[in-house]
Amino acid sequence: MGGDVVNILQFALDGVTQQQVAISNNIANVQTPGYVAENVSFEKSLQQAMASGGTASITESPSAAPPASNGNNVRLSTELVAAQESTLQYEVLTNSLNAQFRLVRGAAGGSFA
Repeated sequence: MGGDVVNILQFALDGVTQQQVAISNNIANVQTPGYVAENVSFEKSLQQAMASGGTASITESPSAAPPASNGNNVRLSTELVAAQESTLQYEVLTNSLNAQFRLVRGAAGGSFA
């Protein structure tokens, strides 16, 4: 089971990392005419894979937010909130992954600290 947990945490960490890249790109292009914001999702796919034993996937899709007069649909306030959320998710996931590695190290005769 420990390997499964590590694989799940690694997949989630990869998903959050891709979210952070998309958010950064969206923020960088907030003033670019015609730019369409990108969304990255993986949570629902991961839940389904965990429930059914299937494979999870990370998907990127254009934002459905309505565009402004210049064709750009990036909402800075939304992106900043998303950036903060993904930062907190990243911290939780890395802490969880580190805890798994400490358990493995401790079980192998090393320190649990």
